[in-house]
Amino acid sequence: MLYSNKFRQRLNVRPLTLILLSFLLFSIVSFPMNTSAHAYSASYTNITMDNKKTEIVFSIDTLSILELQPKIDKNKNWILEPSEIKKEEHHLEELITEGLTLDKGNTEQTPTIEKMKIVKKENKEFLSITMTFPAFLPGDTFVYNDGFYFNDTGTNYVDLISASYMGQTSEAILEGKSRTWTMLITEVQQEQQSGEEQTVQPNPEQKQTEQGSPVKTTTSSSWFSFLKLGMNHILTGYDHLLFLLALLIARQTFKEIAATVTAFTIAHSITLTLTVLGIINLPSSFVEPAIALSICYVALENIFRKKVSYRWAITFLFGLIHGMGFADILKEMNIPKSALAIDLASFNIGIEIIQLAIVILLLPLLSLLYRSKYSRKAIVFVSIIAFLLGGIWLIERLVA
Repeated sequence: MLYSNKFRQRLNVRPLTLILLSFLLFSIVSFPMNTSAHAYSASYTNITMDNKKTEIVFSIDTLSILELQPKIDKNKNWILEPSEIKKEEHHLEELITEGLTLDKGNTEQTPTIEKMKIVKKENKEFLSITMTFPAFLPGDTFVYNDGFYFNDTGTNYVDLISASYMGQTSEAILEGKSRTWTMLITEVQQEQQSGEEQTVQPNPEQKQTEQGSPVKTTTSSSWFSFLKLGMNHILTGYDHLLFLLALLIARQTFKEIAATVTAFTIAHSITLTLTVLGIINLPSSFVEPAIALSICYVALENIFRKKVSYRWAITFLFGLIHGMGFADILKEMNIPKSALAIDLASFNIGIEIIQLAIVILLLPLLSLLYRSKYSRKAIVFVSIIAFLLGGIWLIERLVA
């Protein structure tokens, strides 16, 4: 009988141990041990072409510069300062011109570095480099290559491109192994179609052209690129993932979990769209701390309340804030209105795919957790970790 009781105790303890280890593994995989880890790097490329010159303004976050050119940080404070830029200007120019190339057909073009300065986009500092190249004419093939972090699989690097040629715009995303954007500059053919719609007559003072689509062998189609961007964005959005974990771990029915996830999806979709469209524009100095605060609030609710109710309501309110955070990476892109609906939808669907996958992975663990007699202790344990991480991020974002 004594052996039987001990065996039962082991069976009761092992599910809890399995659950805690699973949640701990999820935390290790999803969240960096160092909250300032640089797992995601974004750059912005604005290309403007006319019949006189080609101008490229390339902006990359300063943390990437310090990683790629560590010797530039003389005082080791992990801040790129104007004095350091001036002193290491030559090495920075080498870094940029080696990482980025522009070809006209098979001939590499030589850039002229016009200016180099630090700019602030939302809550991040970027090194912005303005370069000029020779003009591209109809019949030329434009080939843009970005080699930053190409062999570094530990950094999810993305280059968001906005291009304009004679008033016509296009956008592209370079990431992973797809680092080349190619387009053929062609003249607009003026055709008259009797009895059908007529083409717009060209401006006599300016030769009209149109841009070719990015070559499929070198870049993904626009909607698929934005789909992958949305997936990568939430996978490296540690605060969003932690908020989702804190939401779901509290004891709830399947119906309540479904309502919570749905409320979060609807809310962040609304503000993501409105923010990218420019209808609402709250500063990141408010949005980022508010996201960290949402984690702390939900974690404290889990700790002090054995039973949560109407969680979908508070989730909806906080989801509105998280949607603005999701929009940060798209706000700097001048996405053409003709492609805005598809690109936004693709980006949002990418977020939802990962979110749904995480929920599906967590449901079996939550089911085991709710059946365990130690479930309350496990919920409190995970929520304390979430509160501490959220608190650290809150302090960092308030003092940044």
